[in-house]
Amino acid sequence: MVEIKTDTALDAMREAGRVVARALAAAQEAAAVGVSLRQLDEAARAVLDEAGAGSPFLGYRPPFAPTPFPAVICASVNDAIVHGIPTDYRLRDGDLVSIDCGAELDGWTGDAAISFTVGTPRPADLDLIAATRRALDAGIAAAVAGNRIGDISHAIGQVARTARCGMPADFGGHGIGRRMHEDPHVPNRGRPGRGFPLRPGLALAIEPMLMAGGRDEYATAADGWTLRTVDGSRAAHIEHTVAVTADGPRVLTLL
Repeated sequence: MVEIKTDTALDAMREAGRVVARALAAAQEAAAVGVSLRQLDEAARAVLDEAGAGSPFLGYRPPFAPTPFPAVICASVNDAIVHGIPTDYRLRDGDLVSIDCGAELDGWTGDAAISFTVGTPRPADLDLIAATRRALDAGIAAAVAGNRIGDISHAIGQVARTARCGMPADFGGHGIGRRMHEDPHVPNRGRPGRGFPLRPGLALAIEPMLMAGGRDEYATAADGWTLRTVDGSRAAHIEHTVAVTADGPRVLTLL
């Protein structure tokens, strides 16, 4: 069932979104050569704790997962696309890092992700991150009343394909509100004019995931969570929680 949010609910989601943005900023600020992924999780966790927010990630166990998720962020490095578990792995010069984080505050949820490089960046990684950001911007621009989910999907897919990037076929964005994952599903490819109609009050997590190698296939790592590219190419993931309003898209996960 798709829940249409009131303006009051969207304002509450905006506050949860601010916490997410601060947690992501803290994780990125902590990221440096020699810093472990667990330390990035600790930095984000401190922000959630200070805000009195819960984590929709910690303890989350969808049907595909062998164990509950053990952290408040997903930390995916280099060929990891999404759902990376923060471990004792220490960041190296040139790593490409994607951090996904959520927050629950006063009964409402925010969800967002960022990608960035550590140390000396590879030009190809910067291009991949830029393409992923363009895909997200295109998806957000299509999140207007009167459009349909397929318009968002098509906009994202067009940018990704123009950049010659692959996208994991089974994963995309989703509705969000009282829970992190709600209907409707928001694929990262699709046909314009198709799918669920967009109307004011609909809240969506829009999240392109691009793979530099151009293939759509992915593999699940031994931990049962991390998705990796099959060709070892690098991946980027950027996400915002966005509300459809009468005045256009409203991004809820900005600082």
